[in-house]
Amino acid sequence: MRHVAEIGANHSGLRRESARSARATIARRAPPPTPTDRGAAENQSPTEVRAPMVPIDQLTNIEARYDELDAQFGDPDVTSDPDRLRAIGREQAALAPIVAAYRSYRALVEQIADNEAMRTADDAEMAELAAEELPTLNARRTALEVEILELLLPKDPHDDRNVIVEIRAGTGGDEAALFAADLFRIYQRYAESRRWKVDVISASEIGIGGLKEVVFEVQGDGAYARLKWESGVHRVQRVPETEAQGRIHTSTATVAVLPEMDEIEIEVPESDIRIDVFRSSGPGGQSVNTTDSAVRLTHLPTGIVISCQDEKSQLQNRKKALQVLRARLYQLEEEKRLSERGAERKSMVGGGERSEKIRTYNYPQSRVTDHRIGLTSHRLPEIMAGDITDFLDALAAADRAQRLEEARTLSAA
Repeated sequence: MRHVAEIGANHSGLRRESARSARATIARRAPPPTPTDRGAAENQSPTEVRAPMVPIDQLTNIEARYDELDAQFGDPDVTSDPDRLRAIGREQAALAPIVAAYRSYRALVEQIADNEAMRTADDAEMAELAAEELPTLNARRTALEVEILELLLPKDPHDDRNVIVEIRAGTGGDEAALFAADLFRIYQRYAESRRWKVDVISASEIGIGGLKEVVFEVQGDGAYARLKWESGVHRVQRVPETEAQGRIHTSTATVAVLPEMDEIEIEVPESDIRIDVFRSSGPGGQSVNTTDSAVRLTHLPTGIVISCQDEKSQLQNRKKALQVLRARLYQLEEEKRLSERGAERKSMVGGGERSEKIRTYNYPQSRVTDHRIGLTSHRLPEIMAGDITDFLDALAAADRAQRLEEARTLSAA
């Protein structure tokens, strides 16, 4: 909150200065040219005058809302209500980068106007200096417009959520189950590297260390924002340990990453579910609990069946099963909504559908390829050890670039 207030204070004093102090103004205001600015400046005319490429009305409204929130911090009704105070602080913190960039942009536009006016000054030296600054200032303006458009891109409302991840062995028999276990370890280690908590909800194991299916929760800030790109079909090409002739086999596993939903967002009436209880069992069917603590939950309208037996109490297993059910029901609603939209917007990084082949892990070539963006890495051992940051960053950047291009098109229309 203090940081937000400082941002507002730093930018609230920006205003147009008189042309009488032109030389000092140019020296103080002009940002140091970056290599990008210099390159862009070569292609820009010193007298270039154009309409802004950012939605000024929207930015003005955002700034007004920011100031309104700032004023509320002095309201006793707000300061005495911790929940309301936190909500206002979160909203203002989200707006702060946009407001800071907009105020910098507005000051820069004013500086460009000042320099344009100074080009006709009686002082030839001052006029020349003002003209020399214009290409760099115009390049900086273009860079700020791109930055503002990126800040205005709508954020996924679920990005800060915890996630439910489901991994299922696909084609390939036991080798597919072993690959599913490999994927589980990848996400488990990636979560550990970010200090996120992994909590297994249910798992169906095979005797050789593979997993027919595993459902687990990942708890951590921004878990969905990072892991949502992993939904789809993962394919592995390698020689199985059980292959006597050394032939390469291709196996698959499907991954579904679902944002965790709460009871208010996804209501599940008691009349819509049937709950069966049974004793937990381990590999081979042996009993691991002497009480009926495991829960099998059936959603009658959709036929979705969820089993949970990893917790010691029936109540805890029931709670986790309901978490998974709400996430799956949300996914069904999303799939329906996207289907209705049709091909209105085909994302470069795919739709996260379970049937979509997204990545291949090729062991003979020590290669991992993400087919959505054409990114290939030869760091297979590191990736299998949980280092998937490069892929996640690249996928997020590709999605952001596509949405930015759409925003530019709409802004120019």
